[in-house]
Amino acid sequence: MLENKIYKSIWDIADDLRNKVDSWDFKQYVLGMIFYRFISENIAYTFHKNEEDSNSAIQNLRYDQVDDLIAEEWREGFVKEIGYFLLPSELFCNVYKNLGKDKTDEGEAINLVLDRIFKKISKFEAFDGLFTEIDFSSDKLGKDLQARIQRMEALVRGVQKMELSDNSTLDTFGTAYEYLMHMYATAAGKSGGEFFTPSEVSELLMEIAVFKHKRAIAIIYDPACGSGSLLLKAKKILEKQQNSTDTSLYYYGQEINLTTANLCRMNMILHRVGYASFKILNVDTLTTVPKENKILKDIIGKCDVIVSNPPYSIKWEGKDNPVLDADDRFMPAGSLAPKNKADMAFIMHSLYFLDVDGVASIVCFPGILYRSGSEQQIRQYLVNNNFVDSVILLAENLFYGTSIPACILVLRKSKENKNVLFINASNECVKVVNRNKLSQENIKKILDTYKARKEIDSFSKVVSNEEIANNDYNLSVGNYIFNDINEEQEINIQNLNKELESIVEESNKIRDQIKQIIEQL
Repeated sequence: MLENKIYKSIWDIADDLRNKVDSWDFKQYVLGMIFYRFISENIAYTFHKNEEDSNSAIQNLRYDQVDDLIAEEWREGFVKEIGYFLLPSELFCNVYKNLGKDKTDEGEAINLVLDRIFKKISKFEAFDGLFTEIDFSSDKLGKDLQARIQRMEALVRGVQKMELSDNSTLDTFGTAYEYLMHMYATAAGKSGGEFFTPSEVSELLMEIAVFKHKRAIAIIYDPACGSGSLLLKAKKILEKQQNSTDTSLYYYGQEINLTTANLCRMNMILHRVGYASFKILNVDTLTTVPKENKILKDIIGKCDVIVSNPPYSIKWEGKDNPVLDADDRFMPAGSLAPKNKADMAFIMHSLYFLDVDGVASIVCFPGILYRSGSEQQIRQYLVNNNFVDSVILLAENLFYGTSIPACILVLRKSKENKNVLFINASNECVKVVNRNKLSQENIKKILDTYKARKEIDSFSKVVSNEEIANNDYNLSVGNYIFNDINEEQEINIQNLNKELESIVEESNKIRDQIKQIIEQL
């Protein structure tokens, strides 16, 4: 199977460079090189297709064999069609052929090629500065020139060996890229969770978000997009449902880490999202005022679907920044998220961008559903304005870098009811090595329950906004649904209390004995 061959090739590259380059740092080099090969083959594929369609006399000519001076005449046409231009001499395959012929710093030579491509040649934002964080002459590849050359050559040869082309499309590049990001996220520990959302969780989030839309979906937004896994899951599901093309769907994302933002843009391009159909901003989502950013300003209140897995309980400026205190995103709730827990700030941000008929499906930390203070005040605003559609408790250990059982908070601005559907899916998972995973059966059960909005004993319950208000706006699933786990925990607590009572009783006896001894003395 082609996918298995790709996975083996990727593993061989990683194995060859093991203990030579840090795995997490090296991801950008491997992913960047795969992307470099993709854009090279994409321009060659486009050239061949165009010549074939035009019945040209040179249709049997391969682009990598064309003279640079001749190819220069086609620059404008390529940039208009695919967003960038590469001379034949700059193609990945020709760089591969020339490996070892020049004993100077070949890493610096590749840097120059990439610099020409994306800093000077392409005029489109989608490609601008894509390789800013990738330096093939960096000490990360080796402390001396010879070590860097050897490792870079090993990387180029490894990527060249990968069976990525299938002669009709270039879709296998996207498959390889996804597998690599999954592999690196698994190895990255805590930081991997902010980089990549597991595919099955992405599927659940997106299926929830696209349910019951009144019109065709046009704008998808992720305010903490990482490497773009949620946006691309949206693409896959929506194109299948709406029979749409990239030109009718627009994808917006924000990512604070420059390296990850660049990898996200590469990911979008590799998955054949048109360069004019997405915008990935390298900015701080919470402190960037939307009305002061042209791209964000244009989509305020217009997003049909928002899917996001923002970082859990990070610190932010909050009340220390007077601009945020007066920000249109946060003012309606009458309170800002705590400075050491920005979770609710991401939720209010998403609500601000949501269309009147839109849906937001957001992964959140369970603590924000029951904690007091400003978070309780924000929950009050959300419930009283009937924005909370559903709260779904997921199983533990589904995400990279944390074993915490996260929740999905579903927001809708135009609800037909005044209640909240709570789902306890904490048992919905299968064990895969040292992590849990949502199976297709798990996803179907959760989705069927959500869509039917039905109550199932110990699994789901519909609770009125009034009851939630009377319960101090507590949105914790366990507060409304009791199952075997709740009962087991309650029994454990009761047993623990009995043990404590016994310890206290024994301690009091000892104190009395000591007191008697002291009195005798």
